Amino acid sequence: KKKLEKAGVKYLLSCWIDLLGVPKTKPVPIWDLEALCLGKGPQFAVHSISFVPELGPADPDQIMIPDLDAVYICPWDRTQAWIFADLYWQGKPYNLCPRMALKRQVEAAATSGYQPMAGVEPEFIVLRYDEDGRPVKAFDNDPVLPNGNRPRRQAWGYDVEASIDSMGFLGELIDILGELQWDLHDVVAEGAYSQFELDFGYTHVVEMADRLTFLRVLLKEVAKKHGMFVTFMPKVTIGDWRSGAHINYSIQDAKTGKNLFGDKKKGFSKQCYNAVAGLLQHGGALSAITCSTVNSYKGLVARVPGFEGGVYTWAPTHVTYGPNNRSAMLRLPQNRYCIENRATDMCMNAYLAMACTTGATIKGMMEGIEPGPPLGKDLYLMSEEEFDEAGIQRLPRTLGEATALLRKDDFLRDVMGEQMHASFCAYKEDEWERYSVSISEWEVEEYLRLY
Repeated sequence: KKKLEKAGVKYLLSCWIDLLGVPKTKPVPIWDLEALCLGKGPQFAVHSISFVPELGPADPDQIMIPDLDAVYICPWDRTQAWIFADLYWQGKPYNLCPRMALKRQVEAAATSGYQPMAGVEPEFIVLRYDEDGRPVKAFDNDPVLPNGNRPRRQAWGYDVEASIDSMGFLGELIDILGELQWDLHDVVAEGAYSQFELDFGYTHVVEMADRLTFLRVLLKEVAKKHGMFVTFMPKVTIGDWRSGAHINYSIQDAKTGKNLFGDKKKGFSKQCYNAVAGLLQHGGALSAITCSTVNSYKGLVARVPGFEGGVYTWAPTHVTYGPNNRSAMLRLPQNRYCIENRATDMCMNAYLAMACTTGATIKGMMEGIEPGPPLGKDLYLMSEEEFDEAGIQRLPRTLGEATALLRKDDFLRDVMGEQMHASFCAYKEDEWERYSVSISEWEVEEYLRLY
């Protein structure tokens, strides 16, 4: 408390995480910090948790307990401090608290001497509203020619001019992430116009889930200062590159800190391949969590007509792995010893994603599961016959397919907890059903006058 007061903090945002990975809070004055830590702070009516049919209006409220190892002074307003919190109900950890679900997996891993670590590669698109109130790319200053066409600067990814044009926004982010000591290495102008990626260091899985959750809010707040807004929607237009959030996952020896997935002398370890096998066993079901929206699956395709920068998407399409193979769900990178899950995006609940990843990798290691031979081929060029011969499954094509796999996955049900698993599946099934009965502009244009 003294440290926060000295820094000028006056208000506390103690934030718990809901089923969809969205932080929730009730701001409190700093003089209530002690009460907050004792569980005597704000309470939350049970209806504030999405899809919890087991509790009703006659049940006790939930209470958040702040985690004092996860405190951030808010860079957008230094009178505010953000503290991550865990949700309790009737004196016990609440079974629909995703952060506690991740902590359970971390504790289980620790009993076997494992410490799970992760890094994330967050991608996002920055937009603004034009004079007609329509959302347009914030960084796209190519002029409209007299004939109505616009010249396209190809490819936007890594473009120097695009990077320079964006440095007012990106420079502020670099300064903030440096102050947060997240080991930021660079920022990237990605393939789509006004799309960016931030590359920062890896850390313990709970802290990484906290960072990603905090970052989503941080990006939006910084963009507001520049008259813009950020979207994490994976596919904004057909021609855009997909915005992902690749999870780079490894496991250390809890005592020595040694990376158990490999080193420069011996390469990737047997334990790493066992962990890969654990993830592959549950890959389709896991995608319902890591690619958690209807829109997510518009990006998990090999080719897109009219694609900016080329016809291939560089997105994962099948539940397999390969050495540095970016067309596979799991990649073993050439410059680091970790498993990169590429079937992920920024809409995921980071805590559930890390919990299920931890559970599946530890299972693979403990049971010594073999993943089969790696696939070094370009999956975009393989035929269905070749996939069948290799026994490789495609990633789910829709949120409906993915949720059906998650619904049947008993192991991930145990990882999440029965009620959270049921609630998450129910929410996503409802989301898919609502989408399935909606009528899109494409359907109107395709069928209204054709038939």
